Amino acid sequence: MDDYEETRPLLVNDELTDENRSEQDSYLDKVKNGKLYMATFAAVLGPLSFGFVLGYSSPAIPELRKIQDPRLQLSKDEASWFGSVVTLGAALGGLLGGWIVERIGRKLSLMFCAVPFICGFTVIIAAQNHWMLYVGRVLTGLASGVTSLVVPLYISETAHERVRGTMGSCVQLMVVTGIMGAYVTGLFLDWQWLAITCSIPPTLMLVCMCFMPETPRFLLCQGKRREAEEALRFLRGPDAPAEWECARIEEAYKNEEQSFSLADLKDPGVFKPLGIGIMMMLFQQMTGINAIMFYAETIFEQAHFESSDVATVIVAATQVVFTAIAAIIMDKAGRKVLLILSGVTMCVSEAVFGVYFKLTVQHNNSSLTSVLTDAQGSLAEQPPTDLAWLAVGSMGLFIAGFALGWGPTPWLVMSEIFPTRVRGLGSALCVLTNWTCAFIVTKTFQNLVDAITSAGTFWMFSGMCALNVIFTAIFVPETKGKTLEEIQACFKGTRQH
Repeated sequence: MDDYEETRPLLVNDELTDENRSEQDSYLDKVKNGKLYMATFAAVLGPLSFGFVLGYSSPAIPELRKIQDPRLQLSKDEASWFGSVVTLGAALGGLLGGWIVERIGRKLSLMFCAVPFICGFTVIIAAQNHWMLYVGRVLTGLASGVTSLVVPLYISETAHERVRGTMGSCVQLMVVTGIMGAYVTGLFLDWQWLAITCSIPPTLMLVCMCFMPETPRFLLCQGKRREAEEALRFLRGPDAPAEWECARIEEAYKNEEQSFSLADLKDPGVFKPLGIGIMMMLFQQMTGINAIMFYAETIFEQAHFESSDVATVIVAATQVVFTAIAAIIMDKAGRKVLLILSGVTMCVSEAVFGVYFKLTVQHNNSSLTSVLTDAQGSLAEQPPTDLAWLAVGSMGLFIAGFALGWGPTPWLVMSEIFPTRVRGLGSALCVLTNWTCAFIVTKTFQNLVDAITSAGTFWMFSGMCALNVIFTAIFVPETKGKTLEEIQACFKGTRQH
């Protein structure tokens, strides 16, 4: 605690005066964003690859269930593992990413990601048995976990505060674009050619990142000031005085402890962002996004859509559109406003979803299995077909709400709130939490529906969305328009959030 008290006066001095703010605005007015956009595009090819991994199983599993080769044909349980084992690989990738990002840097970590992506899809293409399919999925999951940690960090450390929200939101935008890309491509290609297509984005990322700089903050942490200034000149353009921003970052870094120890967990600048980051990842998965996507095909069948494949593309396109809207308005509306709006929207839509299942599923002990079995003609024994609009409407509202806030924003906030010395560790714990919860929710969803019915399950998710609204209002800081150093100073106690 003494260390904390000693650093407090320094942090007070870090608060920007009006004069400093004017100087900062003058600097940003000279910035040219063209090459920053290039660097961001190269980096978000990683999340695009990650989206193709998530979307791959949807068109591939039906083919692998019916394939003639008995060595590759998947049973229902095997297909479930083929879809969900990615989350286990991603959880492991989150831990691995937290280690390598501090050892070899953000840029090389991104280039490293491409290897398991490409190798994983190659193993799937060449698969001779079930285990090769699983190994391929684990490898692509591992790469996805590393990517979901490294890319937000790379973008937050290269982008300036005027565009950091928009650039950071492009991570989730490219994930959902990749999912939609896999769905659309799956309409025309078989599972092997689809895997070949999925390996194209990581290959492009590997090539493009060769021409992009390391982040200035990481270079300064390594004592490479000259390289950091060169990186800033590349990212900010020739007119902006890179030395000024470099000096500002360097000064903030000098006022910070250089290495992490367990004693740092007493520092509010560490335990506050760590708690907020982990809880945001937990709440993101507890919104029930995976449950909604699980039911999507059945709901569209009930609404008399002739092709459920096309319906999944419509769902993915909805995600892309509203995630793009979130990216555009993120730096204008702010993170908290979008999180609260998103939470309220999901809370209402899932409550309505629960009402839909209560009205249509008449079995007192109905299970998801019976629902899906009956879905060939109806969702339950004789549900009122005129309620199909209620299901489609509430699902569309939920997906739009999720994409506006709780889809992209937790990843963005995770990349903004941690001090430099714990950025790798803190981000790793957040990613581990996210993917572990995703696996648990996916694998236990059937049991949950059996225990408390479909209606009860969605009402529970609605309640979790209400809790995330309260959590956001009380604990999540607004990071719009602030430098990373200002955000960290807030957690130190120099400003209330």
